[in-house]
Amino acid sequence: MKKPLFKRLAESFSSLSRVQKGLAVAFVLATLASAVAAFSLMRQFIVSTTSFSLPGLALLQSNEQPESGPPAVAQNLTATLEEWDGTSRVNILLMGLDARDWASGDGPPRTDSMIIFTYDPVTGTAGMLSIPRDLWVDVPGFGHNKINAAYQLGEGARLPGGGPGLAVKTVEQFLGIKINYYGQIDFNAFERFIDLIGGVKMDIKNSIDVQLIGEEYPVRIERGRQVLPGNYALAYARARHSEDGDFDRARRQQEVILAIRQQLMRNDVRNLLISRGFEIYQDLSSGVNTNMTLDEMFSLGWTLRNIDPSEITQAVIAPPDYVTLGTSPDGLSILKPITENIRTLRDTLFNTSAARSVVAINSGSQANMQAEAASIVVNNGSGIGGLADTTRAYLLAQGFNVVSTGNANQVGATTLIDYTGNPYTLQYLVELMRVTPGNIYSRYDPNSQVDVEVIIGPEWTPPSQ
Repeated sequence: MKKPLFKRLAESFSSLSRVQKGLAVAFVLATLASAVAAFSLMRQFIVSTTSFSLPGLALLQSNEQPESGPPAVAQNLTATLEEWDGTSRVNILLMGLDARDWASGDGPPRTDSMIIFTYDPVTGTAGMLSIPRDLWVDVPGFGHNKINAAYQLGEGARLPGGGPGLAVKTVEQFLGIKINYYGQIDFNAFERFIDLIGGVKMDIKNSIDVQLIGEEYPVRIERGRQVLPGNYALAYARARHSEDGDFDRARRQQEVILAIRQQLMRNDVRNLLISRGFEIYQDLSSGVNTNMTLDEMFSLGWTLRNIDPSEITQAVIAPPDYVTLGTSPDGLSILKPITENIRTLRDTLFNTSAARSVVAINSGSQANMQAEAASIVVNNGSGIGGLADTTRAYLLAQGFNVVSTGNANQVGATTLIDYTGNPYTLQYLVELMRVTPGNIYSRYDPNSQVDVEVIIGPEWTPPSQ
């Protein structure tokens, strides 16, 4: 019986010479780099000052299209490779680390970029989902925190799997999906790789000021089609100073990924990568951190080349549809997930109906409520003295985040007002307090100091009181 692809690749790899191994691994690293490189971060942060113009590099002209048929040197390699033989969806978490943490040297860094790349071998489709660093989630074993703290907490506590392991668990728990692999790439390796493949062709929608590593002043990348070298591509991918800040940056990162992939589709670039494989291997291998084995990289990387760009779905968890602005109990600015909308996005992008997570519709009401971590004010509109305090104690015992109590104008029945989009908190309050649908209101206000207001009516009596 024919041996599985993975086993045959591993056995044949061990018999290769050092140079041949370099060529083989370089091909795989080049493929993976096209997916993870745009999330690499640098040690310097953007500063504001006078900008200078970047004239733009000349675009390739009529000879920019790949020649028909693979180059001869590539045919020898591709003849030994086969398609990914799995039938299950593959999800890869791509991470970049916070440059400010690196620069300060104060303990493990946080993640500044998180993107999930998903591939379905059955339909031949793929997708990218960018996760904002300030998203307020439950970090397993550490309670609620920003999602970018998961890597730092895992490294600091020296957990099995370290920072990547806890980051993977956090994303898995929040979205209710399986993360098969993770990947990180050093930003210096990213710059070198971009320069090696001749830059990336970008269609810049709006002029933007960016900060190059090692340069004192920002430079301006003008709008229009141009080829960006490595340092400009990195600066473009990491720039935050635009209208939508981090959310614009997430979209630019996805642009760069697709531009890298497009460049790798050129046969002359592939030929270059293979002919200089050992050099590429030496440059990139130390800057790539992943839990993928060599055989998995070979098989998956070779298959991903066939995905049509039109079959790659791009999404960003961003306001106003998927998050609202909020404040954590300790005063941090956070992004609170609109869980119902994220669940719908998750089901669309990852095509799963069996997931269970904090955004899953069929998970426990209390767990979903706690995952939302909505801040609640309890106001007494019953006319009965002391009822706000006893209700507060009861709700705290159920796991609600009650931040204050007060008095309100008298109401006929207990009323709930949702200011920032907290469906699971409302659901659990309705279950516990028997609130009727006519007394539940949504008054969206992103500037509200609290997320949900409970106005107690005269019919309400806390259990065991």
